[in-house]
Amino acid sequence: MKALVLAGGTGTRLRPFSYSMPKQLIPIANRPVLLHCLDNVKDAGVTEVGVIVGDRGDEIRALVGDGADLGLRITYIHQECPLGLAHTVAVAADFLGDDDFLMYLGDNMLLGGVREQAERFRSRRPAAQVVTVQVPDPRAFGVVELDGYGRVTRLVEKPAQPRSDLALIGVYFFTAAVHEAVAAIEPSARGELEITDALQWLLEQGHAVDAERYRGYWKDTGRFEDVLECNREYLDGLPPRVQGTVDADSTVQGPVVIEPGAQVVRSQLIGPLIVGAGSVVTDSRIGPHTSVGRDCLLAGAGMEYSITLDGVSVRGVRGIHGSLIGRSASVASAELDGTAGTRHRLVIGDHTSVEVAA
Repeated sequence: MKALVLAGGTGTRLRPFSYSMPKQLIPIANRPVLLHCLDNVKDAGVTEVGVIVGDRGDEIRALVGDGADLGLRITYIHQECPLGLAHTVAVAADFLGDDDFLMYLGDNMLLGGVREQAERFRSRRPAAQVVTVQVPDPRAFGVVELDGYGRVTRLVEKPAQPRSDLALIGVYFFTAAVHEAVAAIEPSARGELEITDALQWLLEQGHAVDAERYRGYWKDTGRFEDVLECNREYLDGLPPRVQGTVDADSTVQGPVVIEPGAQVVRSQLIGPLIVGAGSVVTDSRIGPHTSVGRDCLLAGAGMEYSITLDGVSVRGVRGIHGSLIGRSASVASAELDGTAGTRHRLVIGDHTSVEVAA
């Protein structure tokens, strides 16, 4: 079985971050979402992977390379513009050949992996197998309808009046039968070849389409609120590890990861959290569910439930909460004694400089 990982989307909901990086490279616990996806692909027993890329393909290639460091063999497949999930199957037809394959959206986080789903697909080999979760508002998703026996009867893309709360979560398994389905469907009203239409075509032609309920944690990291929530969930399961230095005037509570070369001086760290390699934290209080990127400087800072990307500087600003701070951004206090007692929610893009007043 091969894998097709989609990393060509533009990520308009993640602006301003997606202006300067592919959305698939947003970090969760200091590791880009795309690498978490590829970890799950490998864990499912798949090593030959096609990665769909768009205009930001060079940045994806720079991170992933040929996949050797991940134990994978990567082939990059360029998609001129995002014309739907089924269109990516057509674009990748030469790579996929007649092999079964796993299709995985490169901005989805599934903390439990997909090994069990892959094993069930291999054992049963339906024409297609989809993975679903129950959601409170399915109108933004592809929706799966089941009969009383749990068999798939219908799939609809973003229905205005859903008849089911089972949403497709961006993980699909296919046999080569899907290629005929993709060739048979027409673009939807929004001009895209919808994978739900291809799945519906398979059903109507008498092919088996199975649905698996995902029981683990899943999140589409399409909005910065989702990124923060996913980061929190991932940190909750991260084992503590101290490879940097912590001085005698600092305290560390709960599960904390301090990567090599990081320094903690006269500070309080309350896990779960991670401090990236080469970062320096002085006279600061870093609270739970925070990821501090690599080569950051936090001095007189207070932060919790937040993410700083690599190279960030925060000086004299406390009360940062629910924030996402882009690469090499600078946050400083406009007050000499900082802003203790005030809560700040910051969404700051790369290479931005901000002064915060009390």
